[in-house]
Amino acid sequence: MAQAADYNSTWAGAVRAAVNRGQLSHAVILTGEGDKLSPARYIAAAHLCRGEGQRPCLQCNACRKVMEGIHPDVTEVRDDDRKELAVDTIRALRQDVYIRPNEGERKVYLFTDCAQLNERDQNVLLKIVEEGPPYAAFIFCADSPAALLETIRSRCVMLKYDDGAEAPLRPDAVELCRSFAAGRLLPVTAFLVGLDAKKPVPKREEVSAMLRDCWRTAAEALLLRRGKPRPEPSCAEEARRLADRLTDRQLTGLESVLRQYAGECDYNVGVGHVLGGLAAKWEELL
Repeated sequence: MAQAADYNSTWAGAVRAAVNRGQLSHAVILTGEGDKLSPARYIAAAHLCRGEGQRPCLQCNACRKVMEGIHPDVTEVRDDDRKELAVDTIRALRQDVYIRPNEGERKVYLFTDCAQLNERDQNVLLKIVEEGPPYAAFIFCADSPAALLETIRSRCVMLKYDDGAEAPLRPDAVELCRSFAAGRLLPVTAFLVGLDAKKPVPKREEVSAMLRDCWRTAAEALLLRRGKPRPEPSCAEEARRLADRLTDRQLTGLESVLRQYAGECDYNVGVGHVLGGLAAKWEELL
């Protein structure tokens, strides 16, 4: 079950203001830390609310169905058994989007983990986001906007889920980021070999958390290189360091590799395999 979200927070106020002006975008990227299913459903409820006055009211039948995950016009697109969405899932969605809504004025598609969308999937979705029927709405949930292609991002409204401040980077993530920022192979391999040689060996969950912190930092660094005025405070120093010291090709590749191996940790892949694979990919980027 999704965690409770703070509907009195800034992000929720922005949703209410947009929908009550009739300006809620049909395509939203919801970013931030933690479980974003509940706030994503809140945005979907804003599209489908039938209450009077301020929307979403969270009291009408439509709102309650959306928040409980049972509204027939809201599809939560995810695959708990795979790292990436199956091609058949995207094909089915492409057909489904042209079937009119059952109960409401909108059909809403929630992509609850954009890390599952590969480049091919996103290119297919781009055409639907651009040229789909007027009743179709899309909500993309991502830890960082960099999880999505620039072509997708440019057609969406960004909304930062601000339910609590982001945690600072883990110390091991800071050390790994600084090893990457050196722009050489030895600092990275030395750090990763030392990590693998620890007794006891770090748990897969610990390695996953470290790599996700590094991925978040690399994504922020990439956005800085592409014109974002300020990085997230929690990783600002390391993001600037990476942005200043790595080439655009290295930074783009690093963000992709960190995203890949952070995901590997969620699928029962051994810690040694993850760390070794990461070192080999970094060598390819140099």
